[in-house]
Amino acid sequence: MSTTAVAPLTTEEAELLVATARRAAEEAGVAVSVTVLDAGGHLLAFRRDDRAVLISGETSTRKAYTALQLNAPTADLVDAVQPGGLFHTLPTALDRPLLFIAGGVPVHREGRLIGAVGVGGGAPEQDHGFATAAVQALA
Repeated sequence: MSTTAVAPLTTEEAELLVATARRAAEEAGVAVSVTVLDAGGHLLAFRRDDRAVLISGETSTRKAYTALQLNAPTADLVDAVQPGGLFHTLPTALDRPLLFIAGGVPVHREGRLIGAVGVGGGAPEQDHGFATAAVQALA
């Protein structure tokens, strides 16, 4: 059995994700915090805007962690955590709490998960758009 190696998310790429999300947010007039994690959940890049609400840094990190752990955009997971949903009991089963609000997006290379970006500070739909724009910058 052969295995094809996939290059990990680099610091430079993480910084591009942060810069792209920040630029998209600034163009929309929104102050946000942005977090980028590698495939192991380690912090690669982070930016907190002092104009954003204080909790936005924790929010962006938890959104990125959620997208990474479940390998899906957090915007797609909201219904799954409602009573009767697929992941209804999942947040209490993990060591780190997850956050099911739009704004976390996984990053893939060659079909493999290599990291995640999380954006917090704007409305959930805005944060999702900023995170998606960032991931598209790597394409």
